[in-house]
Amino acid sequence: MTTSAPHRLTALEAAALVAIVVIWGVNNAGAKLATEHLPPLFMGFLRFAIAGAVLAAFVRPPFPNGRRLLGVMIFGGPVHFGLIYLAFWMAEDVTPLSVSLQLWIPMTALFAFLLMGERLTKAAVGGMALAMLGVVWMTADPHALHDWDAILVGAAASAAWALATVNARRSIGVSPLKLQGMLALTAAPVLGLASILFEDDQLTAAVTAPPMVWASVIWASLISTVIATGLLFWLVQRREAGRVTPYMLATPVVSALMGWGFMGDQLTWQIVLGAALTLAGVGVVALVERRLRMGAARAA
Repeated sequence: MTTSAPHRLTALEAAALVAIVVIWGVNNAGAKLATEHLPPLFMGFLRFAIAGAVLAAFVRPPFPNGRRLLGVMIFGGPVHFGLIYLAFWMAEDVTPLSVSLQLWIPMTALFAFLLMGERLTKAAVGGMALAMLGVVWMTADPHALHDWDAILVGAAASAAWALATVNARRSIGVSPLKLQGMLALTAAPVLGLASILFEDDQLTAAVTAPPMVWASVIWASLISTVIATGLLFWLVQRREAGRVTPYMLATPVVSALMGWGFMGDQLTWQIVLGAALTLAGVGVVALVERRLRMGAARAA
């Protein structure tokens, strides 16, 4: 049951937020590193095969809202993560792609309006427009323009996650770890089959991959998928989702610092300004969503 207490976050909650942001920020850089050595779909398969093995114990009947759960598993599993790893494989830099992946927040608000009839305010529409303007402005920089196709694929991945999120809102009675386990057990075989059909030399790549690549695989499988997501669900059970979501905007900042400091990313003023506009727009949408849900809770 979500606690709606208005007081500030506790020290433990703040520490959990910092841990999530750092884990996910590092995970973006790790995804780029891993896909430089492993085929992208194969990387996704490895991540969810390991995560699925850990989370399988949580997947047991009943399975309510079967059709909606199927939408969550398909869009939130193989579609989203297949596109994510394909995008990182295509991209040369971490930063612009990591920023564009935050578009799932305004896309969720848009799909909730289109599919569920939820309210969409003028402020939210303005935030969406600002976020899209920021992505376009950032991508137009000569140092980011070469990643335009990866950014488009990342936007498609964000749309898939937004659809999964909307469907997850309708799925009542499914625990977070159970849902994560179902996602992993769906994604692993689908991405594995896709890798067999469309990629080559997976075993050779796995054998020759340096230790840091395997550290990235383990990080994505256990630290990101199980621990960070578990912390997020713990927070959402204590607080409104809208109270937590705005803090997630710090994730691409961590990724940008990793890319700039260790992976040779170039951060020009245009990329930084575009990223700031994007995150500001996403932040507006997240805050509007928070206010709407708090108002609805008071009315109830």
